[in-house]
Amino acid sequence: MNKGMYNILKANFLISNDAVKNWRFIVFCTILAIIMIASSHSAERKVHNIARLNTEVREMRSEFVDMRSALMKLKMESTITNKMAARGVKPSETPPYKIKINITD
Repeated sequence: MNKGMYNILKANFLISNDAVKNWRFIVFCTILAIIMIASSHSAERKVHNIARLNTEVREMRSEFVDMRSALMKLKMESTITNKMAARGVKPSETPPYKIKINITD
């Protein structure tokens, strides 16, 4: 066992006669590791992008609700009446009436 550990530490498996098989395996493992790291980085980048987009969607939804409530407040009859009163326009005191025209030939 002592000789086996010594051979591993000296890296005899890389310089022996059948080292080509070992080098192929090492290169294969290295390529797989690089692909795995690249895939992990890509997935992590997508996760961060999704989190950023979710935050942006929440902010925009909140802004939409705020703007919609402000618009509803502006469209209320009392708000319009108050703003037009400053210009001298008041709502009519008499209700409108319907004009009917009978056409007979």
